[in-house]
Amino acid sequence: MEKPVNGCQHRMTEIFDNIRKLYQFATPCPELAEYIEFFSESSAEETYQYAGDNRFAIKMFPSWTPTCYINLGQPYQLSVGTTQYQIQQSTDVLILRNNIVERHNLPTDHILTIKFFPGGLEAILGINQAQFSDQVVKLENVLPATLIQRLKHLPDFGERVELLQNFFLSQYKKKNASAYYIDVVQKAIGIYSANNPDFTSSQLANELYTTNKTIYRYFTRVIGTTPKQYFSTVRARAALSAYVTNKKLFSPYDYGYYDMSHFYKDVIRFTGKKLIESVG
Repeated sequence: MEKPVNGCQHRMTEIFDNIRKLYQFATPCPELAEYIEFFSESSAEETYQYAGDNRFAIKMFPSWTPTCYINLGQPYQLSVGTTQYQIQQSTDVLILRNNIVERHNLPTDHILTIKFFPGGLEAILGINQAQFSDQVVKLENVLPATLIQRLKHLPDFGERVELLQNFFLSQYKKKNASAYYIDVVQKAIGIYSANNPDFTSSQLANELYTTNKTIYRYFTRVIGTTPKQYFSTVRARAALSAYVTNKKLFSPYDYGYYDMSHFYKDVIRFTGKKLIESVG
């Protein structure tokens, strides 16, 4: 984690730093657990303890997880890939997180976050995430403006989570069940996660009693990318997390890499930096 020098901006980087410590978290109810990873909200106490009166930035790597940011605080700057956006106090957004994302915040940062699993947005709201690649979308195009305003006027995180869950449950029950292709994609992700990371598309297709072509079509339809690119992202995140946690016990072979050189090259592709620069 980069420390401030003469009042300069703090910077935290996902995986390398524990960015979760700045937030309070809530897990969704069982009916939504397949589709929503978590709800979170900035902790004023933890943010001040970390950043004090300084600006700070949080860098996050690709995950293909649709993420909503409801602004309960001050304006901030959002970088998605190479494009920068000025997010005003009254602006709430959704991003797909298919690229490197960086939030530049004021000390008064106060964000309510909803992070969906791939395909979760479509399963609950019937909104396909593939259309949002490399974009910052106004949240009122995804959630009702009245709901967003009600959230902002509630007194605490617990009540906001309760309101969101009730809304999502009502929408999900209207859909009755997720579409078949979303179910296939989620099963494929589960099989990949439970098996060796070098599991091929052909092996996935065999496990799901379908074809490579079908798997390819469903992934590009539901997530917005190919199975190869998505699982490459999953592998890089998992391997890098393991490496940062314990370098001595880390083995690239456990994650389907040929050797350390192969892993190092993937880190550059994933983070945009050499491993020594990222860790240093």
